[in-house]
Amino acid sequence: MEKELAQGSASPPASDLVKSAHDIEGGAAHHESFQNEEINNLSEEHRQYLLHRHGTLNLDPIPDMDDADPYNWPSWKKGVNLALVAFHAMMGTFTAACIMAAFENIHLDLGVSLQRASYLTSLVIAILGGAPLFWRPLANRFGRRPIFLISLICALVAEIGCANSYSYATMGLCRAIAAWFICPPAAIGSAVVAEMFFKKDRARCMGYWTLMVTLGVPSAPFLMGFVAQRVGYRWIYYIMAVVHAIQLIVYFAFGAETLYMRKGTGVVQTQQPTGAIKREYFKFGRIDSTPLTWFDFVEPLTLAAKPCVMIPAAAYAMIFLWGSIMVTVEIPQLYPVMFGLDTQEVGLQFIAVILGSVLGEQVGGLISDRWMAMSERKHGVAPPREHRLWLAYIGHALTICGVVVFAIQIKNAGAHWNVTPAVGAAIAAAGNQIVTTINVTYAVDCYRPQAASVGVFITFVRQVWGFIGPFWFPQMFDTVGFAGGAGVAIALMVGVSVIPTIILQWKGKNWH
Repeated sequence: MEKELAQGSASPPASDLVKSAHDIEGGAAHHESFQNEEINNLSEEHRQYLLHRHGTLNLDPIPDMDDADPYNWPSWKKGVNLALVAFHAMMGTFTAACIMAAFENIHLDLGVSLQRASYLTSLVIAILGGAPLFWRPLANRFGRRPIFLISLICALVAEIGCANSYSYATMGLCRAIAAWFICPPAAIGSAVVAEMFFKKDRARCMGYWTLMVTLGVPSAPFLMGFVAQRVGYRWIYYIMAVVHAIQLIVYFAFGAETLYMRKGTGVVQTQQPTGAIKREYFKFGRIDSTPLTWFDFVEPLTLAAKPCVMIPAAAYAMIFLWGSIMVTVEIPQLYPVMFGLDTQEVGLQFIAVILGSVLGEQVGGLISDRWMAMSERKHGVAPPREHRLWLAYIGHALTICGVVVFAIQIKNAGAHWNVTPAVGAAIAAAGNQIVTTINVTYAVDCYRPQAASVGVFITFVRQVWGFIGPFWFPQMFDTVGFAGGAGVAIALMVGVSVIPTIILQWKGKNWH
């Protein structure tokens, strides 16, 4: 179809490059034509409703004539829901990382090795990747709101259990239960964003969610290092329980249901449905009547066969492994031994990762949306989705540079702490956040109706790599040294992230 439209819109191309450009313009023109057809099918009442709500009919997608449709919510309501879901998503990775600055304390208290203490984090990382496969079908049938409320109640109880665990096995079990219940928004959040925000705002808002997921890793040891040092590491778990309790109250009061069964623009609507507030806040029950089957629990894994999801997922996972997991796992293991830092001082090292992540998000979210809008203004048609991936190379380059600086400067530091490894960590974190937002947004844009499945699959791939890494990072650095480890990181990031992204830009428009 794109080829036919392109050939019909210009004279025969002089080269493959020109032909490709016409293909892209033809595809965008086809999309615009489809949007215009949707608008023309609207009833006059529906058109007036949208104009009153949004001031324009140039909306993608076209919302229903219903106040309960999240696309029709006022901006403040969307913002509140995004903030609640993004913070909840952050608590997933925060739960994994909250004890990282206290590995030394746990090692002494429970009588296990330092590396075995780190497995309490690796365990949570693994569950955060697999458990969303269970929660996604339930959230797709019964809604996001009840699942998120259950998540907070059970995670609260599990954290109290962690605080009162006096053996390694019991603490591991309670950590696993907490991870199982706290994880839904860290994966399903991509669907919540796609259910509330139009395409023009999606990368920016997806970026807020992905940034919070990323910030959970460094902010946890930064904050909880003070707690472990001042009042003991068990208070980390009590504080987590208090936070979940506050979340539960706030979410129950202000978190509206975003799962909405859209009627479609082809349906003539003559009367606006009533009871939006009741449906959004007080109705608990099945929303989607589609039968629940075993396949629903593994369906996200079938996205591995779709290159426009698999390639961004793998590329992001590898960048996340080195730019986030490696740095944040190695700092609490290396710094106490090499530099004699206490728990609080180790936590302070993560300021660099926090700053880098926040700066990187400006490129991944805000600037990437403007990048796409600028291309549309310049050419008069919406650019292909692959156009966004140009900015991902900035993230790849920054992550590679940051990991090299971190590893080499750790090697050169000797027994005296200096700030240069933290500078490398900040650079790597900025690159990681750029790739995170751009790759997730691209994959969701390619398969918008499957946004929840896309989020679950990307989370699964990312967490699998994140789980494996801490088991072999120490042995790798012991065997090949820090400079050799940097070489391994470069090879993997170029081979799994950079080169596949180039191929995706070349062939992506034919795959999705």
